[in-house]
Order: sequence, then structure tokens, then C-alpha cells
Amino acid sequence: MSPEKFFDPAQKVDILTAIHEAELNTSGEIRVHIENELKGDVLDRASYIFQKLNIHKTKERNGVLFYLAIKSKKFAILGDAGINAKVSDKFWEKIKETMSKYFKNENFTEGLSTGIILTGEQLKKHFPYMSDDENELSDEISFGKN
Repeated sequence: MSPEKFFDPAQKVDILTAIHEAELNTSGEIRVHIENELKGDVLDRASYIFQKLNIHKTKERNGVLFYLAIKSKKFAILGDAGINAKVSDKFWEKIKETMSKYFKNENFTEGLSTGIILTGEQLKKHFPYMSDDENELSDEISFGKN
């Protein structure tokens, strides 16, 4: 199955809704990237995708990537330098643990959406929405070729 078909249209809408809701009260930016297989280290691959999607180019360095390799059953969450300077080291681990509980029961949409919403709540604390904020990155889910 191609990564594009892993989530049905309604599930994709749920994920996009979570991104919109999370970004509603923050200047932070959230991206989701899905591919099938991972060859190598999940953090190395997520870092590559982070750069490829230009997440590091936000004005406040407050972008986040949710990376999933579905067949390989691996995922990572990467926050940019601006976020990591403000949140505790355990923040991302707590979100990953929460998401893992859903993923173990194959509730991928709910797990991903929950992680996105939790991230948005934290971003709101440190990067509140300002009247001149603009959406710096696409909210669309990106997909790998494999």
C-alpha cells in the first residue's frame, strides 16, 4: 500500500483538522510526513525530511515534524531549535508515549491527532498567536515515494 492510501480521506481530514486546531493559537508550524519503509535510523531520516520540507526556515524556529514510517513501525517527532530551547527534554518523550499507546492498538489517526494537539497546546504557551502571524508552512500531509 502506498503511503498516500494508508489513511482514508476522512482520516486525512481528521489529521488536517488537528493541525489547524493546533496552529490556531500559536505561531508554531506543524508538518506531517508519512512513508512506508525506513532504512536506517528514524531520527536521521526525520532530520533529513525536516530539512527537505524547510521546517527549519520558520521565523521563530518553531516548526515541528511528525514523521511516520508505517511498514517499519517507526516514528519520530522533531521540534526546531526555538521550541527545544523552551520545552523540557521530556516533552517530546511524553508525546511519543501517548501516541504509542494509540499506535499499539492501530489507532494511527487518533494517535497522530492527539500528538499534534498536545504539541499545539505547548506551542501556544511559548509561541502565542500574534495578529501578524502568517502560515509559513503548508499544512498538507507530505508523503514519501516508498
